[in-house]
Amino acid sequence: MQIGVPAETVAGESRVAVTPETAKKLVALGHSVLVQSGAGLAAAADDAAYEAAGAQITDVAGVFGCGLILKVRAPSARELEMMRPGSALVGMLNPFDSAGVGKLAAAGITAFALEAVPRTTRAQSMDVLSSQANIAGYKAVMIAADRYQRFFPMLMTAAGTVKAARVVILGVGVAGLQAIATAKRLGASIEASDVRPSVKEQAESLGAKFIDVPYETDEEREIAEGVGGYARPMPQSWLDRQKAAVAKRVAQADIVITTALIPGRAAPTLITEEMVRSMKPGSVIVDLAAGKGPDGTGGNCPLTEADRTVVKHGVTLVGETNLPALVAADASALYARNVLDFVKLVLPKGADAISIPDDDEIVAACVIAPERETEEI
Repeated sequence: MQIGVPAETVAGESRVAVTPETAKKLVALGHSVLVQSGAGLAAAADDAAYEAAGAQITDVAGVFGCGLILKVRAPSARELEMMRPGSALVGMLNPFDSAGVGKLAAAGITAFALEAVPRTTRAQSMDVLSSQANIAGYKAVMIAADRYQRFFPMLMTAAGTVKAARVVILGVGVAGLQAIATAKRLGASIEASDVRPSVKEQAESLGAKFIDVPYETDEEREIAEGVGGYARPMPQSWLDRQKAAVAKRVAQADIVITTALIPGRAAPTLITEEMVRSMKPGSVIVDLAAGKGPDGTGGNCPLTEADRTVVKHGVTLVGETNLPALVAADASALYARNVLDFVKLVLPKGADAISIPDDDEIVAACVIAPERETEEI
C-alpha cells in the first residue's frame, strides 16, 4: 500500500509522523512510503535520510493521493480536500472535536485518532499521549530552569551557600513524573500533588515529597482512583481542602509546574490569581494546560496566556501549548514508533487495503470516522 507522510502545517508544529527509522520498517513490511519534501527537516531528518531508508520524496499532492496518510495533527480544510474518498488517516485527530470528526466522515475518510488508544498493557507501545507527555514534562522543567533567575541545585561556594530551588508539581501523571525526575536531576527540592492516592509511591520513588490531602469519605477515595489511568473530577469539598494545602506550598515555591488535564473536559483551575499574588517575585509557573482552561483560555491557572510567556504580579507564567514540538527529534521518534505499532494492527504485511478487526479493542477505540459515539474517558 502507498503510505503518505505530509509536512505538518499547524503553526509551531515541528514533529513528523514517520522518521527514517520507521519508514525503513514500513518498507520492509511491503509498503511504499511517500514523504513530502522537507517534512522531517524540523525534526532533524532530511530527505536524503528518508531516501536511504527506502522512502520516496514527493510533493504535497503525491502524499495526499496515497491510500493511507500518517500525520501528527488533524488535517486542515485544504489538506482534507486533497485526500481521496476511501483513504485512511492515522494521527492525533482530537476525537472530542465533533465538528472535525464530522468533516472526516463527510469526506469519506476512515480515520483513527491515536489519543483514544486505551491505557492497557497491550496498547502501551501505541500510547501517544504518554510518549508525548513524557517529553512535555521534561521540557517544562528545562524551560522553568531557563526562566528562573537562580540556580536549581544547592551550591556551596566561597561567596556563600545558594539554596536549592523549591519546585511544586501539580498533577503526577506521565508528564508530572518526568518533571519530578528531571527537576531532581537538576538538584531541586520537590513537592508534588495529585488527586489519585495511588501515585504517591511513584512520586516519592523519584524524589518528591507528596502533598497529602486526606479523604473524608469512601466516595472521595473511590473517585480519586480514576478510570483507565485518568483522573476524574473530585468533589468540591475535597478540592477545597486540596486548594488550601497546595496554596501554602505554592506561596513558598520558586517553580510551579501544572500538568492536570482531563480528556474531553476543561482543565481544572489549580492556581488562582490570589495564589499567584502570594508567590515570590521571580518565581516561575509552567502551565501544561495552557489554552484549555474552563473558559477556553487560561489553563490550570486563569492568568496563563496560550503560546505566550507573561509576567503577572512579579511571576513569570509560561503558556507553551505544544512542548513536545520543542524537542522535535525525540518527540517524532517516539511518536513515529507509536504510529508504526498501530499501523501494524490495521495494515498487515504486504496488504493493499486497511482492515478493521472486529475483535480488536485498540482499533475499535481509535476509529472516529465513519462517525461513532465517543465514550467519556
